[in-house]
Amino acid sequence: MRVDGVFFAGVGSADVECVLLSEAVESGWLDAEVAERSGLVSVTVAGGVPAPDLAVAAGRRALAGSGVDVVDIAGVFHTNVHPQGPDGWSAQHYVNRNTVNRPVTSVEIRNGCIGFFSAVHLGACFLVADVGRSAVLVTAGDNFGTPAVDRWSASRLFVLADGGGAVVLSKRGGFARLVAIDSVSDPSLEYRHRGGERMFPPGITTGRMLNFDERLEYSRREGLAGGPVFTDFGAVLIDTVERVLKDAGVGLDDIARVVHDGFTQEGLHAIFLDPLGIDEERGIWEYTRTVGHAGPVDQIRGLEYLWRSGAVGVGDHVLLVSDAPGMEAACAVVEIMDAP
Repeated sequence: MRVDGVFFAGVGSADVECVLLSEAVESGWLDAEVAERSGLVSVTVAGGVPAPDLAVAAGRRALAGSGVDVVDIAGVFHTNVHPQGPDGWSAQHYVNRNTVNRPVTSVEIRNGCIGFFSAVHLGACFLVADVGRSAVLVTAGDNFGTPAVDRWSASRLFVLADGGGAVVLSKRGGFARLVAIDSVSDPSLEYRHRGGERMFPPGITTGRMLNFDERLEYSRREGLAGGPVFTDFGAVLIDTVERVLKDAGVGLDDIARVVHDGFTQEGLHAIFLDPLGIDEERGIWEYTRTVGHAGPVDQIRGLEYLWRSGAVGVGDHVLLVSDAPGMEAACAVVEIMDAP
């Protein structure tokens, strides 16, 4: 989808301490060989800070730097992948109350690690649908330090990290312009992350821990839904990127840097870089290897890192890309409009 007149006016991330992988090995949380092979240096761990508070901290930071008055915020879109607090409670309205505190629609978006893209996509449509709306707040936040998951062993592709991130979308200008955004799914692959688990009662309500590797191994071994045991998701990713680049009117060679998920080095190449033919240096591995994979927060932290560090400048195009269970790939192109 080509986007006209929607900008990133502000961006912010919560301050979260890093835990070295060497410390995780010494503590017995992570195997030394696995840590070495990952290429990761550290991951962000928030301790007992609730996920919505991470989103609030990021939201306040993004608003403060946006130049947007809170009275102009027409909606709050909050995304996450892990439980946020009391069952049946509304984290998105908590985020609203502690950031803009406005009587506007507040929506929780759960679409895995591409939740940021889904929130921005919906937020942009929400803005252009009504001339009276000028800005929205998009937040993300997760804390994986719960009994429901072991952040160190949930997947061979990544180590789960905690974080909070936020952007302010505005029709009145900003430091970057949203040029195009889209996503493509292959729902025939939903079984890959379901594995052999029964759907009711949900595992999280019975004390079952999240383990992506167990589910993927079951899916490879058994095959589900009457389809092939496994297919190449890289084709979906490539299709998504090609669509967005075409809508943006740029080619891959025109992209200055690529913001990707905070996977291990092997996972990063297998899932993102190699299928797209992108060199590691054009990505943000030098940054993500120090913070890990914080779900939908990755894209916000990555864009902020590139912009604030001066790694991209005015006129540069940045490609943001991610994927999620479903399976679905999402992508966006933004153009840097101003220096930090």
